[in-house]
Amino acid sequence: MNDKLPVDLNQMFDLARAGEDLLLEFVDAGVPSDHADAQGNTLLMLAAYHGHAGLVRGLAERGADVNRLNARGQSPLAGAVFKGEPAVIEALVEAGADVDAGEPSARATAAMFGRTLPGAS
Repeated sequence: MNDKLPVDLNQMFDLARAGEDLLLEFVDAGVPSDHADAQGNTLLMLAAYHGHAGLVRGLAERGADVNRLNARGQSPLAGAVFKGEPAVIEALVEAGADVDAGEPSARATAAMFGRTLPGAS
């Protein structure tokens, strides 16, 4: 990591929630792509939950685990389905997200809300 990185890595969570592409520069400079908060929410999880498909793609391209569950057993894909974020769902599925990972899974979440899920056959 270099001097461009903030002293407080927790600032990265704010960038993920806000969909700031600056986060990708910090990851390129050494912030772990799977950096997680105390609840196990990764940068990708937060970007997905807040509807930032481009940032989700960028984090996945930099090695973020699209199937990593948080402390509650939730997957980024299930969060995107819950929030009704089709572009994020597409980005995660294209990056290899498992529709059956987590509890409830993205498949189960889609069924609860009567939504279709790409890649769920």
